[in-house]
Amino acid sequence: MQIKPVEKGADIKAFLEVNAKMNGNNPNYIRPLNHEVEAVFNPKKNKLFKYGTIQRWILQDDNGKTIGRIAAFTNKKYVNKGTDFPTGGIGFFDCINDQQAANLLFDTAKNWLIAQGMEAMDGPINFGDRDKWWGLLVEGFDNEPVYGLSFNPPYYRQLFEGYGFKDYYNQFYYAMKVDDPLPARFAERYEKFKAKKGYEAKHANLNELEKYAADFASVYNQAWAQHGEAKEITKEQVLKLFNSMKPIMDPRAIWFAYYNEEPIAMFINIPDVNQYFKHFKGKFGWKEKLHLLWMKRRGACKRLTGLAFGVIPKYQALGIDSFLIYESALLIQGKGWYHTYEMGWAGDWNPKMINIYKSLGASQSRRLITYRYIFDTQKHPFERHPVMEYKQ
Repeated sequence: MQIKPVEKGADIKAFLEVNAKMNGNNPNYIRPLNHEVEAVFNPKKNKLFKYGTIQRWILQDDNGKTIGRIAAFTNKKYVNKGTDFPTGGIGFFDCINDQQAANLLFDTAKNWLIAQGMEAMDGPINFGDRDKWWGLLVEGFDNEPVYGLSFNPPYYRQLFEGYGFKDYYNQFYYAMKVDDPLPARFAERYEKFKAKKGYEAKHANLNELEKYAADFASVYNQAWAQHGEAKEITKEQVLKLFNSMKPIMDPRAIWFAYYNEEPIAMFINIPDVNQYFKHFKGKFGWKEKLHLLWMKRRGACKRLTGLAFGVIPKYQALGIDSFLIYESALLIQGKGWYHTYEMGWAGDWNPKMINIYKSLGASQSRRLITYRYIFDTQKHPFERHPVMEYKQ
């Protein structure tokens, strides 16, 4: 077996293709778009190159056949509560069912990270935001992946744990039918806030994206500050994201709650574009774009997926989440626009978010694991991700 750094066109093609080959036996697999994967490795398109660097490799057998791949990266912005030592990341792992081959990939990434001054590696994660390609799928292989969800053969878990990776935290997805009735307490809390002066919940208008970008950044930065993970986002970053998503956004599924016109909560959902992308086999040229527009006009996508949910701490114990969710349900339920709803992942370190999912009557649909491998356990004993402490 031979490890090769990915440098030229043929290697890039092999890096992209091996993911489809490893998942080829599962009819539920949906191939990620090639240009989105490549954007991760492009300094002109990935802002995180300002804070770190990335390297990727392919693994070939003696006949030159690609049998695996991996990427490793450093990122000064990657911070986990309770971790006070430099930790790198690995991602885009694919491999045949062979522990020796997997070990060669992991060792290559490990040695590169050590040379960069790292003392541990987490993975599989992304050199990007946590809403895409984060964690290893261990439950939920019998359902098509939502957009951005990691998807891999079941035996990958054995390869990670066989190398020595430890379960750092679990990631849970929950799903429900869009028209499933919400528990009675949602209506009660809705009526309570509806009767109070100053409270309002409304969905987005695509002609006012700049306003909603500012509202998103305000809620996000306050709601996520308590995670202790240096997460902060600017209005300009959100606006750029919104503009890129505008062709597929459904304003009826993007909601904000306000008190005296100040944003206090958000409930952001988008159509699951994987329901479009599954027809494209990784490509996204003009033919695919026209096909997407045609499917969108026909209402071909019947699945909603959660992108972001947050309530600023001051309002988290008041039931504003129920008010916001119920208001959105009054518009969306019973229309036939969507059939299923799958929420974004929640870590086992965030029990309040998991309880919100359960309170909707949703059922767990998938489980992923983010692993950690510490290079010197005498210096840094392994500890799981600490449970989130909520501040009011």
